[in-house]
Amino acid sequence: MIPENDDYLVLEKQLCFSLYSASHRLVRSYRLLLEPLDLTYPQYLAMLVLWQQPELNVKDLGEKLHLDSGTLTPLLKRLENKGFVSRTRSQQDERVVHIRLTEQGQLLKAQASHIPKTIFQQSGLPLEQLQQLKHSCDLLFQQLEAL
Repeated sequence: MIPENDDYLVLEKQLCFSLYSASHRLVRSYRLLLEPLDLTYPQYLAMLVLWQQPELNVKDLGEKLHLDSGTLTPLLKRLENKGFVSRTRSQQDERVVHIRLTEQGQLLKAQASHIPKTIFQQSGLPLEQLQQLKHSCDLLFQQLEAL
């Protein structure tokens, strides 16, 4: 519980600002590493899912990434134009779009394999501390999602 007498309307005391600042800087670090692969950060996140599950539909991908189809469609269209994925409509229900990782998209995984280790090294934090931070962020997301 937050004490009543303390002034929490100060920027430096805001959890949201700390998360925003760290997230913004982290994404910038990723951007520098992803540029040679011709990927944006959101495209990289989609590719991470597809490297684990090479075929799924847009709805399932959106659920994993916490994105709606309006955000995903242009992102996937750009990945398709780059040759990393293919999109096909379901023959049973044309509203359903299936995403499939292409051979070129699969080959990209090897080129991206250095990124997690590089980000870890750049953080300068011990692995245990980063794991705890991730766990805390996941819990925060779950709590806020439940509202």
